[in-house]
Parts: sequence; C-alpha cells; structure tokens
Amino acid sequence: MAAISPHALALCVIEARPSVLAVSAMRYLTGVALALPAATVAVPLPRVAQGTAAWVLSILAVYLYNGVTDVTEDRINASGRPIARGDLETRTAAAVAAGAACLALLATWGLPGPMFGIVAANLALGYLYSGPPSPLKDSSGGTVAVLCLSGLLSYLAGFTVATGGGGVALPAALVLFAGVAIGWMVLVGMPAKDLSDITGDTAAGRRTLGVLLGDRVSRQVMVGAAVALLAGFAMAVSVTHVPLAGVVLALAAGVVAVAVAALPAARRPGDGGRRRTRRPYGAFMGTQHLLHLTVILSPI
Repeated sequence: MAAISPHALALCVIEARPSVLAVSAMRYLTGVALALPAATVAVPLPRVAQGTAAWVLSILAVYLYNGVTDVTEDRINASGRPIARGDLETRTAAAVAAGAACLALLATWGLPGPMFGIVAANLALGYLYSGPPSPLKDSSGGTVAVLCLSGLLSYLAGFTVATGGGGVALPAALVLFAGVAIGWMVLVGMPAKDLSDITGDTAAGRRTLGVLLGDRVSRQVMVGAAVALLAGFAMAVSVTHVPLAGVVLALAAGVVAVAVAALPAARRPGDGGRRRTRRPYGAFMGTQHLLHLTVILSPI
C-alpha cells in the first residue's frame, strides 16, 4: 500500500471533525481535573498528556470510520466533509482509522492498567455504532446507548490516569458533571445533529429522532430538554454544594443560545438550507466546549 501523504492525514483529521476531537480531549481533561482532589499523589503532566493522546486517537479512529460508513447519506445531505465531497478516498480513511486505533491502544502502555480496557471499549463501541452487520446508529436507542457509554468512558479515562486506576471513589463533582454533560449530548446534541441529516437518514432507513418526530417537534423537544436539564442540574448543585456554580452559569448561557438557534428564521439570499439547520448544533457544540473549559480552567 502506498504511503499516506500529510495532506491526506490532514483531511482525515478534518473528516473526524476538529471540534469533536477538541471536546473529546476536554472531557478527558475534565475527568483529570475533577479527580485531582481524590488523587493520593501528584499527577505527572507527561502521564496526563499520554492519556490525552490515547483517548483522542481512539476518537479519531471512531469518527473517521463513521465517515467511511456514512458516505452515501453525507452526500445526500450535502455534507462538506472531505469524504462526501470526494477529496478523501474511503480506502485511505479506513486505513488511517485502523492505524489510529492501533496507536490508541499502544499509547496506553505505561498508563494505569484499566486505560487499555477503557480505550479498547471505546473502539469497540465505535465499531458497533457504525459497522456491520447492524450499526447501532440506525436507531435512536442505539445512538443514545453509544453516546452515554462513550461519554462515561471519557471521564473515567481522565479519572483513571489522575488516580492510578484503583481504590479511589468517584468524587461527587465528577459524577454530577458527567451526568449533566452526557445529558446535554443525548437530550440536546442528538436532536440538534439530526436536524440537518433528516433527508439522508430517511433515505438510509434510519429511525433517528429527527426522522421519527420531524423538524418542528425535534426543535421543541431539544429546547424543552435543555431547560429541564438546566433546572435539574442547578438544583443538584445547590443541594450537594459541589463547586460547580460556574458550570451552572455556563449551562444557562448555552440553553439560551440553543433556544435562539432553534427559532424559525426567514431564509436570506445565500443562506444555505444545511447551514441554517446546523445552527442549533453549533450552539450545542459551543456550549460543550464552554462547560468543560469552565471546569478545566477553574480551581477545584
């Protein structure tokens, strides 16, 4: 097989969505940050960096493989990612995905023992989500299961690296944050993402939330879920007194952003249909970054 060029590798990163890779790293680092009070010894930065590499490589492999299996639907949905627009061959992307998966496993060498299993489990989830014979992405239930499990693994990876992987209870702040962040992914991110993919998902025979409920009801469900999630999280933080007040404020800003993005807007010249339907997803993704940065940059 011919060597893969740096340009092809760059396209693979673009296909895997840099914003997704970034927030995946933030989830892991949030797990580290919220585990520090429970750590019995100082955590070496090189070990944290190695864990980051292992986790992000596993996410790169998962999302790149998903792009390979989604090419037909992405083209129907007029996706601008490299595989859909024909700039990146599926064979090349699949080879890079396999290489990234192997590197992710190798990168766990020298880390706490459970990290190998955590990364391997994430890769297995990625295959079950996108691969034959029955991809879990074809149903809302399967998508929810993968999102929840992969999200939990990301925070568990950070916790494991920070604490050495044994004999330490999960801090209440980490449990609460992981719960609200995963709830944000499932209850807000999933319907937001579906909005721009309804046509392609329908053609592929998938039973996603957007296909089942339609555009208007999906937007209503998304906004209602965001408000309920904010109320529940604020109450939990108040009752438990965990130091996550800044996260409550960040989530409130995100709920407003998603609600505004979900409002019907008059179509303007040059405002493509896909770009308009992606606005709620952009607000969701921006909020994800804000929530995690709030924790990472704040002393706990």
